[in-house]
Amino acid sequence: MQSAQMPEISLAAPSDRERFMPTITLAFSTDPLTRYAAPTADVYLSTLGKFMTLFGGKAFDHESAWIANEGQAVALWLPPGVEPDGDALMELLPGIVREDRLEDMFGVFEGMGAYHPHEEHWYLPLIGADPAYLGMGLGGALMKHACARIDEDGLPAYLESSNPRNISLYERHGFEVMGEIRSGNAPIVTPMYRAKRS
Repeated sequence: MQSAQMPEISLAAPSDRERFMPTITLAFSTDPLTRYAAPTADVYLSTLGKFMTLFGGKAFDHESAWIANEGQAVALWLPPGVEPDGDALMELLPGIVREDRLEDMFGVFEGMGAYHPHEEHWYLPLIGADPAYLGMGLGGALMKHACARIDEDGLPAYLESSNPRNISLYERHGFEVMGEIRSGNAPIVTPMYRAKRS
């Protein structure tokens, strides 16, 4: 459903974490990589919220969690020097991923680490819209807002796309494909880099 009205973009507060993380859980319910890792609804719904919080939840503490409207879409950006809680993520993974897919998922995360820039940069671990609000331009509005903020810092940005349908969105905002992360039978993950704007 298209909306003629521009989405309202605002910063979430640390106290908003529990309110807005469910949007991310809903958004990734059809994501190829996420559902490869957690193909059954019971495992997905009982574990992915914690996983996503460890992956991108620090954004709420660093004034870099942006929401569209009243949480219809959320973008969790990590500013320079802030990283996901990698050790806790790796400890949690065996409780989420089927045993026959665990090695593939460890390989995916290893590939993500290999592409991750070493210079100071902004990182987008998670962005997504509640499926009930797809097609309203929420993701594009969140990307435009965040990229403007990043350009104020004069820094590059980095993300991994776990869904090929989203690559064109990121390209419209200046991200370029760096390569492909392949691991066993896991869906391909596409690392993308946006050079700093002078």
